Amino acid sequence: MALFNINDCNHFDNFNTSNERIKEEMRINDLPLIMVRCLILTIIIEVVISLLFKVKNKKDLLNVVLVNVLTNPLVVSLPIFMLFRYGLLAKYISLAVLEILAVIVEGLIYSKVLEYRKINPYLLSLILNSCSYLIGVFMDFVL
Repeated sequence: MALFNINDCNHFDNFNTSNERIKEEMRINDLPLIMVRCLILTIIIEVVISLLFKVKNKKDLLNVVLVNVLTNPLVVSLPIFMLFRYGLLAKYISLAVLEILAVIVEGLIYSKVLEYRKINPYLLSLILNSCSYLIGVFMDFVL
């Protein structure tokens, strides 16, 4: 059994998947485990990408982790709720809005707490969030 099932995260990205099939495959009781899996995967990806961008200060890396602990649960759970309550379109709309808000909020936090200044904190946030999302989508298709 794989440690991460990326289908549990934000990425129910098979447009041919019906709402009913998704609901059959996932129960709302699975949400806490889904949230933990997604958070761990996001943290791993974003810390690795941060290291690739030469973020070396341990305090800065810890802040990358803590920012994701703050933003990831909402970005994961609300689209799942929207999927169950309102359907696939609502899920995608909420996911897009939440990802944009996460970039803005994380950029703001990075601008206040990170010592790393090689690139703009908002750009760093955009890069980290884009990478974690796109890697997740890629893994969804590969796994």
